[in-house]
Amino acid sequence: MILRGCVRRGWRSLDKTESAAARVRLVGVFFGLSAVVMWALYFVYARDAAQAGLLPIDIILLRYGVAGMILLPWLLRKGVRDLGGIGWGRGVVLAIIVGPLFLMFGAGGFLFAPLAHGAVIQPSTAALVATAVAILFMGEKLHAARIAGIAMVLGGIALISLVGSSASEPDAWKGHLMFMAAGGCWATFTILLRRWQMSAIAATAAASVLSAVVVVPGVLIFGTLDRLAALPVETLIVQIVVHGVMAGVLAMVAYARSVALLGVGSAALFPAVVPAVALILGIPLAGEIPTAPEWLGAVMATTGLAVALGGIPGLRRAGA
Repeated sequence: MILRGCVRRGWRSLDKTESAAARVRLVGVFFGLSAVVMWALYFVYARDAAQAGLLPIDIILLRYGVAGMILLPWLLRKGVRDLGGIGWGRGVVLAIIVGPLFLMFGAGGFLFAPLAHGAVIQPSTAALVATAVAILFMGEKLHAARIAGIAMVLGGIALISLVGSSASEPDAWKGHLMFMAAGGCWATFTILLRRWQMSAIAATAAASVLSAVVVVPGVLIFGTLDRLAALPVETLIVQIVVHGVMAGVLAMVAYARSVALLGVGSAALFPAVVPAVALILGIPLAGEIPTAPEWLGAVMATTGLAVALGGIPGLRRAGA
């Protein structure tokens, strides 16, 4: 009887542990998917902004002006002397890399190329550059799964760039180059995060606040708010929420939380599915229906990203 009672208590304890672990995984997945949707919405509404006549400087103002104001109290609480633990030197470098320059390329590309191209080329380039640097300079191994993933990503980019472009978009190649430049900026950001051992939230706060300090006065003194003022109020609110609140703050917070709950290996899958989600959301929100080559290229790039990043179960142990 005593042995039977011990066994029952053991099973109950195991069930509670497994249940708690399942809840943690569920919450982690929720945060990861939330980040995916917010990143995808950035692509959709960056393209929508370009079609509405906004220029990259307008998106830059919305992104860093709003995000900077939201994150300034956090940065002040952490300490201005060392910029929230980042350091002023590193903060300036981050602001240059993922500040106005990043959005000048990322949002500017949509002036020349459609949603499907930017949503696939930019994150794919970021992953490829980061992977190449990790292999060449950080000692990471180039295993078979990663080679296969990289090949699929390159195939997806080539398919979209060479076949997906239509005669109505003769300057799409300009957008492609800008998307690649933006991807390179983001890859550099992620590499520095790893090398300097900084939290993504702290780095985002430093870059956003420093960018706001430069951008907001610059636009008010030398630029114009006419294009933003001409937008319908509801359109302006959506652009502010998507770029300044979601993409500028909440997406990074949500992704950082998913990494903490699921581990880097499992959370790596979420950025990989952003291109496909952006294409799907772009149909009802932006009215852009991808062509067959664009769909195929997106599927190839998404699958390749998941494989290269180790997000496919069985290729890498969850939580590694």
